Amino acid sequence: MKAINLYSKGFIAIIMAISLMVGCGSAEEGESASNSEDTITIEIYQGKVEFADQFEALAEKYEENNPNVDIKITSVGGGSDYLGTLKTRFSSGEEPEIFSIAGPSEAEQFEDYLADLSDTEAAGLALEGSLSSVQEGDAVYGLPFNQEGYGLIYNKDVFKQAGIDPREISTYEDLESAVETLDAQKNELGIEEVFAYPAKEKWVGGNHLANVYLAPEFNNNVLEAYNADTVQFNKSDELQKMFDLQTNYSIQPVLSLDYSQQVEEYFSLGQVAMIQQGNWIYPSVEQMDEDFAANNMGIIPIPVEGYEGKLPVGIPNYWAVNNNSNDDVIQASKDFLDWMYTSETGKEAVLSDFNFIPAYEGYDAEKIADPLSKEIYEYSSNGDTIGWVFAGFPSNAWGDIVGANMQKYVGGKMTWEELIQDSIQKWEEGRN
Repeated sequence: MKAINLYSKGFIAIIMAISLMVGCGSAEEGESASNSEDTITIEIYQGKVEFADQFEALAEKYEENNPNVDIKITSVGGGSDYLGTLKTRFSSGEEPEIFSIAGPSEAEQFEDYLADLSDTEAAGLALEGSLSSVQEGDAVYGLPFNQEGYGLIYNKDVFKQAGIDPREISTYEDLESAVETLDAQKNELGIEEVFAYPAKEKWVGGNHLANVYLAPEFNNNVLEAYNADTVQFNKSDELQKMFDLQTNYSIQPVLSLDYSQQVEEYFSLGQVAMIQQGNWIYPSVEQMDEDFAANNMGIIPIPVEGYEGKLPVGIPNYWAVNNNSNDDVIQASKDFLDWMYTSETGKEAVLSDFNFIPAYEGYDAEKIADPLSKEIYEYSSNGDTIGWVFAGFPSNAWGDIVGANMQKYVGGKMTWEELIQDSIQKWEEGRN
């Protein structure tokens, strides 16, 4: 297959973070993965463990009405390396039929496998600007997964008991004051610490936290970051203060704290006042405590000087269909994606079961199911957002390098100045 140059200078985009694949075994000979002559098997390999059960339930509904299609779902995430396992699947010949790409770097790595999805109904309904990262001319090489946003998710009851109004937290100084107030009342509030910061997860700091302070440097444009030869870290001091605040007032030791512990063990059970995460945690929290999820979670922006009150919101990932399969399997994969985003059954699941913020026309925003997504949708609708540039980091691995350096910094093995210097050097090496 001829390589597709998706990321020429004139290519404009915004992107974002999740993953899905459909595996049909080796496709070297153009064979379809099928159980029999009449059944098409589509394996979906996806990186959003938060909605894995709900996604499997929706796939079963599709199979009921399409008995000739067998959908197999494998979910990889929660600390596992989705991109690494995706590469392994392709290199071993077990190529998925549907998979996700997150930004220019990943799309470039898999460009030989991207089928044109411009003939799908979903592509025609995608929100304005949402396809620019995966579009060349009239061809569309991915379908938006959803919209996502992240920030500091807080426990409403704890804030209320501490006498803190989240609407009054705008600057870093405001946040620091709130943290000190919460810390002083830990016993009365029944919390162990203010934060649960999962420093074991490199992406929390190296991608998400760093993004908040690097996005302004690249004018909130992921392709500007993707095409940049170097990075300045103009807001290095702000990044350090925010990182120190979260790790110093966190459950310890932060280097052994992972995502699942952060969300399920500490935040969902009311052991901490707030965590840095996004609306994707809602299904996990709901499984732990449905009432807490529905009534006790709010989100506030991570403070950035000059961008106060703005939340990072964007398209985290795009669904891609493997162009290395035969025509019947490619069409079956397109049909399933179309059904998921355009049928009434699929749309209901997207809103109510997946708790997604839709990235397509034809949805009733009033039916967005969870309070976090509703707040994020409001930020997005009002234009109070910061761009997602981390998908444009060099080779899509630079964020892990920054995250690893943050781990060294916490462990006393690297100064902040060394962290910044090494991160800049690795960016430039990645570009060269």
